[in-house]
Amino acid sequence: MFLFIKELWAFMRVRKKMWLGPPILLMVVIAALLVLAQGSVMAPFVYTLF
Repeated sequence: MFLFIKELWAFMRVRKKMWLGPPILLMVVIAALLVLAQGSVMAPFVYTLF
C-alpha cells in the first residue's frame, strides 16, 4: 500500500498533476466515512450527511 502511495506521489510530481491531490483525498475521506458508518452507532449521523 505504501509503495502505491509513493508511486502515485511521484507520478503527480513528475507529470505536474498536483490538482489530482484534493479529489483523491476527498474520495478517500468519503470512503472512510462509509466504511465507518457500516453497522456502527454513528450510522444515522453519517447518513444524514449524504
